[in-house]
Amino acid sequence: MRTLCPNLDREDALETVLEVPIPEEMFPCHKTTANKPWQTMKSWMMKPHSDKSTPSSVFGGRSAEIQLLLSVAGAPLVPAPIPSNHSCANKINDHPIESSMAKYIIKQYIAAAGGESAMNSVESMYAMGKVKMAASEFTSGGVGGGEGLQGEGKAVMMKMKSMKSGGGEVGGFVLWQRRPGLWSLELVVSGCKISAGCDGKLAWRQTPWQNSHASRGPPRPLRRSLQGLDPRSTANLFSNAICTGEKPVNGEDCFVLKLEAEAKSLKARSSGNVEIIKHTMWGYFSQRTGLLVQLEDSHLLKIKSPNNDNVYWETNMESLIQDYRPVNGVNIAHAGRTSVSLFRFGENEEENTRTRMEELWNIEEVDFNIKGLSLDCFLPPSDLMKEDDHLEDHSLKKEVGNWIGMKLRSNTNGSNKVSSGKGVKIAAIDEYYVEKNGDYEQQYS
Repeated sequence: MRTLCPNLDREDALETVLEVPIPEEMFPCHKTTANKPWQTMKSWMMKPHSDKSTPSSVFGGRSAEIQLLLSVAGAPLVPAPIPSNHSCANKINDHPIESSMAKYIIKQYIAAAGGESAMNSVESMYAMGKVKMAASEFTSGGVGGGEGLQGEGKAVMMKMKSMKSGGGEVGGFVLWQRRPGLWSLELVVSGCKISAGCDGKLAWRQTPWQNSHASRGPPRPLRRSLQGLDPRSTANLFSNAICTGEKPVNGEDCFVLKLEAEAKSLKARSSGNVEIIKHTMWGYFSQRTGLLVQLEDSHLLKIKSPNNDNVYWETNMESLIQDYRPVNGVNIAHAGRTSVSLFRFGENEEENTRTRMEELWNIEEVDFNIKGLSLDCFLPPSDLMKEDDHLEDHSLKKEVGNWIGMKLRSNTNGSNKVSSGKGVKIAAIDEYYVEKNGDYEQQYS
């Protein structure tokens, strides 16, 4: 990872420290001129242009595809907040058997991760890594629930980029954390940057294509932190889970712990037009090592329509967590793979769609107890408005309408394509981007 960029105007000038390190892959070896690697990175950091000749044109071009990847897989949150005064060493007595088993499994996980003393000594954390993302598959028309396709002869599947064959968008990220409950993430992929954070009172997100906004409900931890980077938060979160059985994962026999968001939390995250139906997370803990080897969650929301033509969005994420290494006595995962399935369904089966995405991630640096990491590092953006303020802004309503969903149409050749009105052709769905009134698909088509 490159952390410095040269000054091309003056050879004797100091190099500039990059806010987000750039992957080494963006600097091919050039013997003709020393400036070529920096020019490569400069062009990479520029806004990507649409390429209608590639499979990504189903999303309205490469730029919209990158926005989809970052919106869905960039900075998702876990289902429930973690109490700041929660102890890793809760007693397991006087609980139902499923809860008692989960608490016992978490005790084994704490020991495997380095012990409670080592984890409690961590007041702050820094992690820097690289990612590779790709939208690997798009299916439209006759897509049914579960794993199968319904509507014989109607489903149209398009295989897209495969990271095994070298496809995908590369990038880097920096994550900062501080107890209790403060975190900040900056992620740059192919010139697009997403920032997210939490100051302990609210969680927020900022992108080039969307105004800064705060999430509804109580602040929740970043899912990326629980992918083997923050064992203490993982232990605290799953201490309230139940054990649902056993399952083999990647050759490891694992205990399965299940955590569901409470009804009051789902209600707080819902709005007039959007209902969060469920948000569930599963942790798979190795019976051999005691460590977390897979994290899985499912998020289902309903977008209401005045004519009762409701649309449902289901997001399923599955992260394989690998390459644990000790860092100051705490076992930290340094690599993994995340698979995402984004499923849209409703009354009209022909407009059902499923998009599959994947991400490879590697951790390059990790350190604890960072000196000088003040509370100011976790302040939200100055232009941040609460969600209700956003929804009163007519211009934002129009933008939300352009983003809110996928809509299938037939072109003159009879083939299917995706559109959601003018502007960006496809976008991720979460509870932040919701309009209170109106039929968004008809109004903004």
